[in-house]
Amino acid sequence: MLQHSRNLIMNTAPVTFQKVLDALLSEDKDFPRHYLQEFSDIGSDELRSLLDEWPRIKPSRKLTLLNELKSLADADTLVSFDDLARALLIDSDPNVRVHAIRLLDESEDTKLVPIYLDMLKNDSDVSVRAEAATALSLFVDLGELEEIPEKIHHEVEDALLATANSEDDLRVRRAALESLGYSSRPEVATLIESAFHREDPNWRASALIAMGRSADERWEEDVTASLVSDDDRVKRAAAQAAGELGLRSARPILLQMLAEEEDSDLASAAIWSLSQIGGEDVRTYLENLLDQTEDDEQIEFLEEALDNLAFTEDLDRFDLMSVDPEDEIDALEDQDEE
Repeated sequence: MLQHSRNLIMNTAPVTFQKVLDALLSEDKDFPRHYLQEFSDIGSDELRSLLDEWPRIKPSRKLTLLNELKSLADADTLVSFDDLARALLIDSDPNVRVHAIRLLDESEDTKLVPIYLDMLKNDSDVSVRAEAATALSLFVDLGELEEIPEKIHHEVEDALLATANSEDDLRVRRAALESLGYSSRPEVATLIESAFHREDPNWRASALIAMGRSADERWEEDVTASLVSDDDRVKRAAAQAAGELGLRSARPILLQMLAEEEDSDLASAAIWSLSQIGGEDVRTYLENLLDQTEDDEQIEFLEEALDNLAFTEDLDRFDLMSVDPEDEIDALEDQDEE
C-alpha cells in the first residue's frame, strides 16, 4: 500500500520545465504529448529558457511541436499558447512565423494589429504575408461588430484593400479579399464581383469565401450556381458560403451533392453546410449517415454536425417565437384587403 502511494505521488509530481526542454532537444524520441500543456500560459522564465534553446532544435521538430500545440488549442479552450506564439512572430524561419500567427488565430488583442500589418506589407515571405492577411479577418469582423476602435478597424480595411488591389503574389491578394468579406464597405462588393467573374477558379473560390462572410443574401444566386461547378475548389467554397449564409435554396443541391459526391472534403463541406442551414430531412439524412459509417473520425465529425444542427434548429425556433405580433396582424389585414 505504501509503495502504491509512493508511485501515485511520483506520477502526479509536477514536471520541471528543464525536463520538457530536454525531451524537445532529444531528437531520437517523439516528444511526449502530455508535455504540451507545459507551454500553456508559459511563465517568463520558462519562455526565456525555451528561446535560449530554440536555435538548437531541428526545424522539423519545431514545426511538429507548433502543429501539435495548434491541435491541442483547437480541442481544449482552456489552454493558451499566446505568449509563446507572440515571441515566435519574429523568428527567422518563415514557417515558424506562419505557425505562430495560426496559434494566435483566436486572439482579439488589438496590439497584434500593427504587427500583422507590418508582416502583411513588409515580410519577405509570401506565405507569411498571406497568413497575416488571413489573421486580420478577425479584426475586420470585430470592427463590424463595433468591438474594437473604429480607427483600428478602418486601418485594417485600408491595408487589406490596398493589398487586394496591389501587384503582390496572388495568394496574398486572395487572402486579403477573403478577409474583406466581413467588411460592409461598398468597394468590397465590387472587388468580390470582379474576382468571381475571373477565369481563375482560385479567384472564384476566394470570392465565394468572401460572399459567405458577408452576411449578404445578394450573393445567393452566385453561390447556388457555383454548387454545381466543374471545379472542386469552387464547389467546396460555394458549399461553405451556402452554409454561412443559411441559404435554404441550396439545401436540395447539397443533399444531392452528398448522395453523389465521392470526394471526402466536398462531402464534409456539404454536411457542415447542411448543419448550418437545417430544415426538412437534414437531421434524418445526417443520422442515417452516422448509422452507416464505421470510421471513428467520420463518426466524430457527424456528431459535431448534428450538435451544430441542434443549435441551428434552436435559433430557428427562437426566430419564430420572436415574430412581432403587430407584424402578423398587419400581414393578416393585408390578406383580407386582397
